[in-house]
Amino acid sequence: MERTSGRATRVVTVEDDSRYRASLEVLLRHSADFVLEESFAGPAAALERLASASATDDQLPGWDLVLMDLDMPGMSGVECTRRIKAVLPGVPVVVLTVFEDRASIVEAICAGADGYLLKRAPADALLLQLRAVVAGGSPLSAGVARTVLDVVRQVNAGSLTHLSGEAVELTDREREVLGCLVRGMSYKAVAKALGISIDTVRSHIRGVYGKLQVHSVAEAVSRALRSGIV
Repeated sequence: MERTSGRATRVVTVEDDSRYRASLEVLLRHSADFVLEESFAGPAAALERLASASATDDQLPGWDLVLMDLDMPGMSGVECTRRIKAVLPGVPVVVLTVFEDRASIVEAICAGADGYLLKRAPADALLLQLRAVVAGGSPLSAGVARTVLDVVRQVNAGSLTHLSGEAVELTDREREVLGCLVRGMSYKAVAKALGISIDTVRSHIRGVYGKLQVHSVAEAVSRALRSGIV
């Protein structure tokens, strides 16, 4: 996510629980590097705002980061995430939920979520994770990360396969880098973990993107979870 240096990250919340929504609003208003741009009580209001801005102003709203609940009336957070990412592919969407079951996690990631965090996380830990998103990471709560790794371990070893059935061979290093992305690591963390430069990490990620025909970390992780990775 590109952001003007020194400018606070503009955050949007989509949350039907009024008490939790209020707590997020307070947290963001007391953080120097985040600013609450808009707060919605559900997906319908958020999508209406998005459609209205596109139609009347001929421009998209200034959102830098979206915090998304999953279980909301009328439309799930998964579907809302999918629709927002279709219009704003470069804006990270981070799920904030009480659900940590495998189905919810995989569905959210496949819909384009850039992170998956649990609501029980302490306020200071949540802010650290959101800062990681701004730095290019895809944070996952510890239990969620374990679930993602379990899913990855259970898929077929060897190569990734496109929906068309064509096998896509990744190098060992590309698989290592992609595995780090699945765990929600930032480029800097990947470089440190693998003992390579950030430029080399970026080079491997470009290779992964090209072979998988994707354009973002979320799409790469989604393809990895659906198609299989060593």
